[in-house]
This record gives sequence, structure tokens and C-alpha cells, in this order.
Amino acid sequence: MSFERKKILVLGAGYAGLTTVTGLQKKLGFQDADITLINKNEYHYESTWLHQVAAGTIHWEEATYPITKVVNTQKVRFVPAEVTAIHRDAQRVETNQGEFEYDILVVALGFESESFGIEGMDRYAHTITDPQTSLAARQEIERNFANYKTSGDQRDISILVGGAGFTGVEFLGELIESIPDLAKQYNIDYDDVKITCVEAAPSMLPMFSDELTQYAVDFLESKGVEFKIGTPIVAANEKGFVVKENDEETQLEAASVIWTAGVRGNSLMEESFEGVKRGRIITKPDLTIEGYDNIFVIGDVAAVMNGEGEDARPYPTTAQIAMQLGDHVAESIKNKLNGDKMRAFTFDDKGTVCSLGSEEGIGVVFGREVKGRRAAFLKRVIDTRAVFKVGGPFLAYSKGKFL
Repeated sequence: MSFERKKILVLGAGYAGLTTVTGLQKKLGFQDADITLINKNEYHYESTWLHQVAAGTIHWEEATYPITKVVNTQKVRFVPAEVTAIHRDAQRVETNQGEFEYDILVVALGFESESFGIEGMDRYAHTITDPQTSLAARQEIERNFANYKTSGDQRDISILVGGAGFTGVEFLGELIESIPDLAKQYNIDYDDVKITCVEAAPSMLPMFSDELTQYAVDFLESKGVEFKIGTPIVAANEKGFVVKENDEETQLEAASVIWTAGVRGNSLMEESFEGVKRGRIITKPDLTIEGYDNIFVIGDVAAVMNGEGEDARPYPTTAQIAMQLGDHVAESIKNKLNGDKMRAFTFDDKGTVCSLGSEEGIGVVFGREVKGRRAAFLKRVIDTRAVFKVGGPFLAYSKGKFL
């Protein structure tokens, strides 16, 4: 290659950012570019495993690995730092560890919890957004079960889950596996434990058929979960949730309150770009943004549109699409450096599987519906494949879900 050595800066080491970097280090030689990856933690965490950390079915360290395990430090400079400002016209990024200039920028800053303005939610509910918040949720549940021995208060063994979306349902699936063991540990009758899931929408898991959704509901209810669907949460307080039922407000009480229903892109996006909604900016088909052909935006901060015109809708922000976006950007940067034309991104939807604990699940894989143990097996395949794709066979062996 006979081009000027460019500075490539990647912000964020989630699924999208880390896939971009591991792709770049394979596609580019030492002499081709200066590649810098900035991430606030020294580790990557599997965000699709956080519900297991929150439920206590895996330790938080099982859901993480050091970034230096997958980054070739001879080709990539890794800087643990928090991004504080993006100056898109000056081609400069500020962090708490100094400033960085770039020729090509990849923004993959990830997601944050979104409370949708529900009063008290940020204060009184735990979220499942990173290893720390997930661990805090689990510790809250354990602390309350321990308290029950002396308090005898039903609230201590009551758990409220806000949201029956993907994360909420997977979290419930893990809870029904871990809570019986926790109850046994503290000599509590599991039948006395109350797990309630509240969802404002008239239905749950809209990505699946009614038959698959009903399978999930029936299974979780058989294990003691109570659903309140079509029930908006008005507020969260020290007692639990205030919900609206039959046009009347009702107090639901629990000492353990977990909010799973809302995520948004990193709030730094609003400060850095125009046209950002809930931390997401619409990208062009090649994943750059309007007016800046040297800035790629991917992952949870990107609204990658499916279709054109008024019918266009953003793809859901999943790990599957995030990794495909990272692959695409790595290839696009290589093409850009070579002076070749960049292609539009095309999503290859291989399907979606929602786990209901370790031995149950529902899903659609390559257009076919699956449920039960087969779905649970495929979920383990998907999770292990994601680790393999970024870190290769040794990381997949140590972190995969088949040991």
C-alpha cells in the first residue's frame, strides 16, 4: 500500500468497537495505520450475559475478559480512558487521560439505562447495564433475603422486575434458577417468594410469534413468576412500583426492584452531534454520518436504517448486528485507505434466541422457530460463537458456555 499513514481512533470496546479493532488488526499491516482504541474499562464485558450476573447464576468475572487478551498491542494502542468530548470538525477527542487526534473516527460508545422520565426510577431501582450495576442488583436481592430471617417482612423476599422485554424475560429465566437455591440457603420456603414482572406494553417480546411468547409466559408462570402486562409504571419509590391498573394507581411492594425496560445510546452523543435522539444518530448506508465521511458510528449509538424513506426503521441494537457493523467498518476503513469504494451495510439476520434459564428458551433461527432445550442449546452456541469471533479458540474455550 502506498498511502499516508492515517490515525484511526476507535471509541468503545463493546461488541461493535472491539469487533472493528480485531478486524482492523487482521486486515492492516503494521505500516498501514496508527490504530488507537479507547475504552473506560480495561476489560470487555459480554452485555448479553449481564442478566446472569444480576440473577447470580454466573460470577461477574465470567462475563468479562481483559481487552489486551484480544488486541494485538504491536498493532493497536489501547488506552483505558473515559471520553469526555468529541470535536468532530477539529478531528480531536478529549478524554480524562488527554487528547487524541484522528483521521478516521469510529464511535461505538455503547448504551446507558433509560428511565423514560419515570419518577424515582433512577433512585430506587437497580439496572442491568454493566458488571457493577448487575452485581449490585444481585447483592441487593441476597441482602434482602438475609434480612428476612429477622424481619419476617414479605417485602424482603419479593422481587419486582420492570419490563418484559428481552433482558427482562432472560433475567426472569435466571431468577427462577437461582432464587430456589438462595431461598434454601436462608431456610425460606420458595413458595413464599414473590417475583412480579410489570410491562406497560399490551404484549411482550414482540419479535416472536404469539405461540413462542405464550410458551415463555407459561414456563415462567409455572415457576412462580407473576406478570402484569399492559400495566404502566407511574413511579418508583422506597416501597417498590406505583402502577396504573384499571385507571387507578396501585402500590406494588418489594425490597428488590430491578429496571430492565429501557436503554439509550451514550449521552455524550447529544453533546457531540446534531440530530441525535436518545443517544442514537442516523447513519448513512455506509455507516458514516451526514457531512463527515471520516466518522463511522456503530453499535448502540447508531440508528442504522432498515429500508428507505418514510417506511425506514432503525434495526434493533443487538450483539449480532453490532458485530456485523464492526466487521463492515473494518472492511470499509481498509477500502478507504486503499482508495476503493465503500459499500452499503447489509444486515444478515441469523435469528434471535431468548433464554429462559440454562435449559429452556424460545427463538427463531434461520427462519425456523425453536423452543425448549433446543433453543437453550442454540443460545449457548450463539454466546460462545460471539466470544470465538472476537478472541479466537482459546478465549472461547475459557469463556464459552460448553464447559
